[in-house]
Amino acid sequence: MDLIMALAVSIGVLGGVATYLFLSPLGWGMQIWAAFIGWASFYHCGGKMPGFWASVVANIWGVIWAVLTLLAVTRLGMADSLSLPVWAGICVAVGVGLMVLGAKIPIFSAIPAAVYGYAATVAFTLLTNAADALTVPDITNPAIIVAVSLVIGNVFGLISEALAGVLAKE
Repeated sequence: MDLIMALAVSIGVLGGVATYLFLSPLGWGMQIWAAFIGWASFYHCGGKMPGFWASVVANIWGVIWAVLTLLAVTRLGMADSLSLPVWAGICVAVGVGLMVLGAKIPIFSAIPAAVYGYAATVAFTLLTNAADALTVPDITNPAIIVAVSLVIGNVFGLISEALAGVLAKE
């Protein structure tokens, strides 16, 4: 079978498996949508082991900067004097700017993958109103949930690529 058909089969089947696992009690609250972002990030970073590591490291780099930005917005107290939109805008400008500057270090150079981690963390934190849990070292922390989900998604990307390679050779 050709590569596109093989990818359709492997990603489709594994996507169903991943969804089942994430939505079952085995999922421990991990987020399937974040796993799919990690999965796409794996392919965006070129796949194979180099793409896997580039994606995982950059995804986590983005999660870290999202946490730092959210903590600055919510805990430094400047929103009261500057207004929340102004203070949040300043924090995002600085946080995202520093995150992207990190790309000067080769291990953090996959900027889109970092943005995926950043955006997923901010979105999940805001949508669940869980900024207070960002410093909690357990599974209630939205950053931990997103980071683990992204990494698992990258693992599914690696597996789907290998399976598609086997199917395409048939």
